[in-house]
Amino acid sequence: MANKTESAGTDRGLAVLRARDLELRDAIDAVVLSWAAEAGAARTAYPPLLRTSDLAALDYWVNFPHLALLAVGADAGREKELAAADHSVIAPELLAPAEYALPSAACYSAYLDLSGTRLDGAHKITTVATCFRRENHFEGLRRLLSFTMREVVCVGNREAVLEHASSFKKRVGEFARRLGLPLEVQAATDPFFEKDAARTLMQQLFPVKEEFVFGGGLAIASVNFHRNFFGERCDIRLADGSPAFTSCVAFGLERWLAALTERFGRDDPALPERIAEAARWT
Repeated sequence: MANKTESAGTDRGLAVLRARDLELRDAIDAVVLSWAAEAGAARTAYPPLLRTSDLAALDYWVNFPHLALLAVGADAGREKELAAADHSVIAPELLAPAEYALPSAACYSAYLDLSGTRLDGAHKITTVATCFRRENHFEGLRRLLSFTMREVVCVGNREAVLEHASSFKKRVGEFARRLGLPLEVQAATDPFFEKDAARTLMQQLFPVKEEFVFGGGLAIASVNFHRNFFGERCDIRLADGSPAFTSCVAFGLERWLAALTERFGRDDPALPERIAEAARWT
């Protein structure tokens, strides 16, 4: 029987990471941070919650309601009922209206934070967030209710954001090749959207989305080009007054951890150094 204190564990989409897991996750995050620094991306930390009204401006409630998780407090005046309620599932009538949501991607905050700005040139940001997705099932570290997402975002003209996406795509591919982690680049089947929805806005949001897939089905990173969707919705404009374009590169760090341990095992003491060595050549 595995020692509970030595290995990662998950329960209904919630993971506990031990020291070794954190060592490997931090090693991957350090690689991405080094790439972000070389690209000139500013490290930025955003609030852990998003306003539901801000997400509405991004059509989130049209395109992503199935993923959403809300942060709410107790209904004022019903605290005693809440205290006496069945706490396995708390009835919604005991809760206050929701004004905040938990993020399902790290980059939304970057676009919202830039709302109303005018850019003289390309602006790059890197941020990390605990993200939440109400998936239809969970599977170890491969599919979690809450997970860590590192993103590197570029906001600027079309050429700049396409170059950003292209350069990171090459870097991720070369890094994985040198590390010996087999990845396939696949056009996204896009788990963000309902498959049966006639959501033409999907193409507005993610007209170009490619994923780096391990083992035939585990997407551990993605490269996304959103055209000028976020520039229009958030009123982020270039010097000539036109809406800015955006692209982002996203890394699901627990999914990287799952891929690394499946490929190399969890206890290889040389693995963090192999990760760092592979990154030196990218």
